[in-house]
Amino acid sequence: MTQTAQPYALARDEGDASWFLGTLVTFKAVGEGTNGGFGLIEQLLPAGFAPPLHVHHNEDEAFYLLEGEITFHCGDKVMKAAPGTFVFFPRDIPHWFLVEGDQPARLLQFNAPAGLEHFFADMGVPAESMTLPAPSEPDMGLMMGLAHKYNFEILGPPPVGG
Repeated sequence: MTQTAQPYALARDEGDASWFLGTLVTFKAVGEGTNGGFGLIEQLLPAGFAPPLHVHHNEDEAFYLLEGEITFHCGDKVMKAAPGTFVFFPRDIPHWFLVEGDQPARLLQFNAPAGLEHFFADMGVPAESMTLPAPSEPDMGLMMGLAHKYNFEILGPPPVGG
């Protein structure tokens, strides 16, 4: 087995960053640096943010909430999270989440195996600063095409209140 990954460290505001669906994502680890084992991104999410209901077929996802409050929905499970909460979503189960309250949330998102982090880069634009971007409408055509490329499905809008 050939080891190609090299050790490194990134501080809180270090790493390539993109504005993605009104959030700030900072790439802490991508498959090219982890021998394909995992991807890790830090996300800053505005209050009220909710991704579409979706399901991944290639990777499992895990989240570690650093700041804020989020309600995670995976299949029929509803998990309320405060800072310090770890949440695991197995692949092939539809899921979404909602940033609760009036404050942003910050979390680490772990994907294994690696690859999904490239969806965030492809769907986003390089961040001009390490802050939340101005709100904007997502390009749903681009999102649907990228979902197909990265082997996941967008099942509908977030069922907020559901």
